[in-house]
Amino acid sequence: MSTPNHQPQAQAQAQQPYQAQQQQQPYQAQEYQPQPGAPQAATATATAPHAAPQGHGGPPPGGGYASPIPVTRTHLGHAIVSEWTKIRSVRSTVWTLGVMFVLVVGIGLLTALGLQGNEFVGMPLLAPGLFGLMLGQICIITLGVLVVTSEYGTGMIRTTMTACPRRGRVLIAKSLIFFLLAFVMTTVACSVTALINSTMLSGQKVPPYAAKVEALKDSVESGELVASSSQWLGATVGAGLYVALLGLLALAVGALLRHSAGAITLMMGLVLLPLVLALFMVGETLEKVREVLMEYSPLNGLASLYRIPMSEDQTATGWPLLGILAAVTAAALVTAYTLLNRRDV
Repeated sequence: MSTPNHQPQAQAQAQQPYQAQQQQQPYQAQEYQPQPGAPQAATATATAPHAAPQGHGGPPPGGGYASPIPVTRTHLGHAIVSEWTKIRSVRSTVWTLGVMFVLVVGIGLLTALGLQGNEFVGMPLLAPGLFGLMLGQICIITLGVLVVTSEYGTGMIRTTMTACPRRGRVLIAKSLIFFLLAFVMTTVACSVTALINSTMLSGQKVPPYAAKVEALKDSVESGELVASSSQWLGATVGAGLYVALLGLLALAVGALLRHSAGAITLMMGLVLLPLVLALFMVGETLEKVREVLMEYSPLNGLASLYRIPMSEDQTATGWPLLGILAAVTAAALVTAYTLLNRRDV
């Protein structure tokens, strides 16, 4: 025999008066009333809960979270610090610059050892430093390309542009940091090589016929091989500046192409191809073209700084060609700057 269960019905009837009372008297928030002995800070917080400290960002008008981090206007210095952190914290930078230093100093030392004790070989005192730098510049060119293209390859460039929406500022910061780093490292390597050559090769006896050569007029003193101040400047600061500009041009090309292999290949062709083509132009009809390629090739500009030009102009110093390289590099950077602001990341 079953008995009806009246308990749910009883509970429902008991809740009906309470629900009707809640519908008739909705909830009303009461204003906070501080206690008589409460601190003043609590009162200020209760009456103005959304007040932000002076100098901070502050919450939105409707209220919200107030960040304690001060809001400052960013500038080029912040981008420079960011790019310096990137370039010094990547292992490829250390390896590339280390290989460059070893090539320049090592080949310069080996060349000096081979020429030491021999008769005059017909080149200025600091000229053997060129052979190591011809290979070392490849490292600087490669690093210049990778400074830009590595971020495009990994997709990190999106994060960089999000953190710094002014894209031109990013390119300027990369250019400044890389140029200074490449210039300092190359100049130090060239200076060490020049000191090695000066120590090991100075004092060589120059034959009388060689002393009358126009290209060696600043390299002979009292019948001995010496290096003038202009030769020291060209073989150290001039060579470092020339290679750093080549690396900066490679950075601009990398920003234009956004592809590591393509930019490196283009720069290698720009540096090596003019001289290689000139060597194979042996006909009289191509003589003018051969002379132009020889004179304006990047390798000739570097060799002229060491007073051993590859063109027929034996009095060239390399500084005019360095000025041309600086103009070409500036034009490439302006083009990269313009396209960077117009193209999508």
